[in-house]
Amino acid sequence: MRSIRRNMRLITLMLLVFCIGMIILVFKVYKESSFYIVNSSNAVLGKVYDRNGDVLFDQKATPETYGYDHFTDVANFIGNDSRQMTNTLVSENMELLSNYSFSLGVKGSDGQSSIHTTLNHAANQAVYNSFGNKNGAAIAYNYITGEILICVSKPGLNPFGGYVGLEEGSLLCKAFYKFTPGSTQKVSTLAVAHEMLGAELLSSKTFNCSGTYFNTGGQNIYCHYGYGHGAQEINAAFANSCNPFFAQLVEDVDFNFEKASELLKKMGYSVNGSVPYKLEINNMSVQTASTNLIDKSNFSTQWGFIGQGETMVSPCMLMMWQSAIATQTGKAAVPYLIQYTTKVDGTPDNHAVTSVTEEFFTAQTAAYVRQIMLNNGQRYTSSIPGYTLGLKSGTAQVKDGAEENSLLVGFDSNPEHPIAFCVLIEDRKSGEITTDSIVYTLLNNLN
Repeated sequence: MRSIRRNMRLITLMLLVFCIGMIILVFKVYKESSFYIVNSSNAVLGKVYDRNGDVLFDQKATPETYGYDHFTDVANFIGNDSRQMTNTLVSENMELLSNYSFSLGVKGSDGQSSIHTTLNHAANQAVYNSFGNKNGAAIAYNYITGEILICVSKPGLNPFGGYVGLEEGSLLCKAFYKFTPGSTQKVSTLAVAHEMLGAELLSSKTFNCSGTYFNTGGQNIYCHYGYGHGAQEINAAFANSCNPFFAQLVEDVDFNFEKASELLKKMGYSVNGSVPYKLEINNMSVQTASTNLIDKSNFSTQWGFIGQGETMVSPCMLMMWQSAIATQTGKAAVPYLIQYTTKVDGTPDNHAVTSVTEEFFTAQTAAYVRQIMLNNGQRYTSSIPGYTLGLKSGTAQVKDGAEENSLLVGFDSNPEHPIAFCVLIEDRKSGEITTDSIVYTLLNNLN
């Protein structure tokens, strides 16, 4: 009798384990079926739209349906289902587009899965075209909400043209990758200096520029203006983008090198190989900022604070600091692209929520830097008329000085037009398209 009871308990336990296993299996199939379907060769995907309902991705797109160049400005950012590109909106969020539902049995053309983005496609196309024959990147977002409105990377990619013989960089969204920042780095250096010295002491500092500064390490720091700027305080030096001034500021007795390194890390820099600031935008990874610093009298260290040497920053990160400055909080709105999605049955889902970063620098520093950038922006009223902007330009020597990139970062101070941006033109030469004109196009098309 005992043996029968023991066997019954064993059979009951086995049946219970079997039932639990079946429940887990069914749940796993239910949860993961979309993943396997969307990664199969027969996957049928929904569309991606901009904020106004314009199509940014359509699996069944043809030149006849949309026009040959309809996707050229967004293809290396939005992506497609060819699996030739990674780190794009489609490649990293393909499950959200899957027109398959395990529970509803809905798939194929009957499905209504879609991604609705914050991007303004018309404005994006205008900015893309404003680059002319130059390569580079432009990114802009609402610095209060975090909505990405423009994200351009040239050379672009026409998905109707295939993937053979593409120009280098065509498959990348350059706004997400690090570049030498040039004098746009002086925004960060200014913030670091204010955090350490405070407004009164920093504003009292005056250094002379004769065109060349022979630093305490025995090396020359050259100014872009060969005749020199003479005696300058921080406002003039920032506006003049004076390298000797900033080199002397870094060497100054009140500029604590170890503290400066910690402040840069707080801003999101990887300093001397420290853990980099992690940033993802809707599952797309974004490079942030990095630098290598030795000591305050070292040429490469001073050059790094000026924006050359081993300092590297992505246009996206440069834009985010503008949010922290424009809002006078020291915190940036976290960028996002997906406004909401729709499920296979058309139900809205995944509504975006605005979030902010941890503090990059204090609110007092943000307000101080904001005012200096606004003062500098007044110099651009003829090239970017009609706006009250905080601005900082930069020229970055790359490829061992063989080429120069031109950058412009800033923000619109109008609370009804809260746009922060970064524009990069690669290998720019005198007489060619300027960052000013691209920013003017960008702002006009976002009004």
